[in-house]
Amino acid sequence: MAGLVVILEKHFALYGAYHSNPTNIFIHMLFVWPIFFTSLLLLYFTPPILAAPPIQLGSETLLVFNYGFLLALIYGLFYVGLDRKAGSFAALICFLCWVSSSRLARLLGFSMAWKVVLAAQLFCWTGQFTGHGVFEKRAPALLDNLTQAFLMAPFFVLLEALQSFFGYEPYPGFHASVEAKIKFEINEWKEKKKKKKKKKKKKKKKKKKIS
Repeated sequence: MAGLVVILEKHFALYGAYHSNPTNIFIHMLFVWPIFFTSLLLLYFTPPILAAPPIQLGSETLLVFNYGFLLALIYGLFYVGLDRKAGSFAALICFLCWVSSSRLARLLGFSMAWKVVLAAQLFCWTGQFTGHGVFEKRAPALLDNLTQAFLMAPFFVLLEALQSFFGYEPYPGFHASVEAKIKFEINEWKEKKKKKKKKKKKKKKKKKKIS
């Protein structure tokens, strides 16, 4: 249990250090899950990965155990491993996203689906990068840790929403502990940024002296 607590706090604090501005957090709440959903929408057209037959209703294929199913399964299991209560809720959302995206993909067909996915992804990613550039004033987490950023994003915004609207915590003191870690991470990043600026100034001065 103690190990899981440390892992959850570590993941959440690392991601939270890149998402501390309220406006940026709200933007991510709006756009993160649609990115996940539309990714599943496109993955519906990948081949089956299991020998199990697809789930059918009469002659209509409802669900196919393809790479979309695998992605939803990985995300769901990862979230349950981090926190049973909120993780189970997140896993349910992942499952519902897989089911509903499969349904929509069948209705649209590949020729229309990829256009919908492209438009949605461009819109959502533009919104998120704007949030980082304009409000957070820090590059997205994916530029430093791609896997961690993609895995944590949906769970982060869900936990943020549960905490903001219902006061939910995976365990007592979680929010205070994570906030302290986030502040430490941000201060550390600011210090590194200052040092880089000082180094650049020194280099410029040296170049001027040489010239």
